Amino acid sequence: MQPLPTPCPADQVPDATAVEAFNAAHKQAKRQNTVSIAVENQGRHWTVKADALTTCPDHTVVDDAYDAIRSAVIRLIRAWEIRSDSSAGPVYFVLYNVKTEGRARELAAALHAALYGDLAPLTHAVPETSP
Repeated sequence: MQPLPTPCPADQVPDATAVEAFNAAHKQAKRQNTVSIAVENQGRHWTVKADALTTCPDHTVVDDAYDAIRSAVIRLIRAWEIRSDSSAGPVYFVLYNVKTEGRARELAAALHAALYGDLAPLTHAVPETSP
């Protein structure tokens, strides 16, 4: 398995649908001391998974990033893009019931970037709506 860039672009997010694929992606992230990121096919829908525990001990996620991720997850839930039992951290993130692989990859890449402090992809993928 090739090392993933950090942050990981959408087209390089691992497909961790099978247990072996998930374990390989997670193990690779641990070896690289990076946030583990993956998408999984769940029948007709996709799941995005990120785990910040695979990073090195000095990796920190700033409060602004957590706030942005939580806000984005809430917007996705309210828009019925993901299930309400999705998780917004603080160290493990899961977005259930994404309709397409492309959208799952987009959200995974945006989440991965946010966990490294770049909020622009998340803002683009999940824009704030006007009141």
